[in-house]
Amino acid sequence: MSDFDPLNLQTEGAPDEPQLYDQIPNAAAAAAASEGLSLDTIMRIPVTVKIVLGSASMPVAALMKLGRGALIPLDRKLGEPVDVIVNGRVVARGEVVVMDDDPSRLGISLTEVVGPSGAETLA
Repeated sequence: MSDFDPLNLQTEGAPDEPQLYDQIPNAAAAAAASEGLSLDTIMRIPVTVKIVLGSASMPVAALMKLGRGALIPLDRKLGEPVDVIVNGRVVARGEVVVMDDDPSRLGISLTEVVGPSGAETLA
């Protein structure tokens, strides 16, 4: 089976092995110093943050039959944590919440930060 999945519909296995980037500030500082850059320059580099509610797998034929109002069942249940992914790596998990200052917007309340050997639960 190919790894090509442009619609992120795979359900087999979890996303990439969770990793914590607690060493990045020190590594970034060392790399920046060796290149003559300031840590501030590194800290301003944009990253892509994605929140994954779930995924599904289906053949192309089923995908082509989808239309307005179609339901796609996901591999997660209501109330299960969602993954917070930064540049393709799971870095945290959390629950979907409605923002207090704007009830029309959603946010994520972090419940755990993923570490190299498991998860660190936030209080």
